[in-house]
This record gives sequence, structure tokens and C-alpha cells, in this order.
Amino acid sequence: MSPVADARIAVVSSLLASMRYSSQATLDLEFRSGVVYRYFIVPCAIVEGLQIAASKGTYFNRYIKARFPYQRLV
Repeated sequence: MSPVADARIAVVSSLLASMRYSSQATLDLEFRSGVVYRYFIVPCAIVEGLQIAASKGTYFNRYIKARFPYQRLV
């Protein structure tokens, strides 16, 4: 499954509400709390892994959190 660039998609997760991957390799993650973070220089393979992960929270903590530069948007 290839991520659709620039489209926000809802995810089934107790941690995440939605995600959006841009053609500039940025990944926006909206958390259930309403906070949105943008992660920079995220490879497509990482985003694909997040999309298919059985546990989005576990995948996020293992492969995204603290591994890519990020900025809080909201």
C-alpha cells in the first residue's frame, strides 16, 4: 500500500486520529488529544509501515518518535 500524498486519512488507533503525508516527505500526525505534529524527511517506507501496522501507537513509538525532526502545528 503506497501512501497517498497530501491526502489526510483517518486511522484506527487509540493514539492517532489521522495522518497526512506530503510530496515533500513530511508526515502530519493528528493525535486523539487534538495535537498535530509534523515530522520531516520521513521515508515513504516508514509511512507505509505505519499505515499497515496492527498497532499504530507501537509503530509510532518505535519508528517515528524521536527519530525525525518535528514541529508542533496545533
